[in-house]
Amino acid sequence: MKQINEFLKLDFELGNGVHITVKQILLVIIVLVIATFTLKLIKKIVVKKLNDEDKLKFNSIFSFSKYFIYVIVILVTFDNMGINVTAIFAASAALLVGVGLALQTFFQDIISGVFILIDKSVHVGDIVELEGKVGRVTEIRLRTTRAVTIDNKVLIIPNHKYLTSTLYNWTENGVLTREYVTVGVAYGSDLELVKKLLFQAANNHPKVIKSPEPLILFTEFGDSALSFKLIFTLNNSFEAPIPKSEIRFEIDKLFRENNIKIPFPQREVYINK
Repeated sequence: MKQINEFLKLDFELGNGVHITVKQILLVIIVLVIATFTLKLIKKIVVKKLNDEDKLKFNSIFSFSKYFIYVIVILVTFDNMGINVTAIFAASAALLVGVGLALQTFFQDIISGVFILIDKSVHVGDIVELEGKVGRVTEIRLRTTRAVTIDNKVLIIPNHKYLTSTLYNWTENGVLTREYVTVGVAYGSDLELVKKLLFQAANNHPKVIKSPEPLILFTEFGDSALSFKLIFTLNNSFEAPIPKSEIRFEIDKLFRENNIKIPFPQREVYINK
């Protein structure tokens, strides 16, 4: 028994007059074990009352928050045992500053991830556009969001990008989106025929929604062409480039069959002799 007491009283110096014994280390371990079981119990109780989507959000936030709780528990335990916590911070101040600077972006990502999970600005399955890149969100983690592009490439987006860049959520208002293609025709063309052919190109495509019906806008008297915008509705904006390309092919075909010219820029140069 005496040997056990002597072992428990073994003292370790951490620097700057900060000492800790084996007994105190064991007490910290016991407190951490109790804290771990308590957190697991709280998590189990809370998760039972949440739906599947909120469970994922709670698990992400909980996995990050528990480390702060562990740090607080350790500091409170040290303070109650008479260990000078202030001295520990003073001894490691330079290290903490260096670590803080190195982890600045890391914490920005985590805080942004918490905001995303709480305010529900992005959901799994949403189609988002960020800095010119478009992808369907497959997973929202605490530090990064994963999205898959139309060519099956994975975008790993640091969450702080949502706070520092403009985010377009294509499916925030539903899966239907309005898309468009533009085309120019030569001056002197039969505009009623042009309008009819553009409607035909859109309505003949199987992926274009019939209601609301396509819309044609006469947008500009250009330098060398009369400009039109064909607007239509799709229910899968993620694959929009494919039907838009097919509609352009159809427009070109219909225009050729009906002698509608798509002009190209021309310039006349006069040379004075």
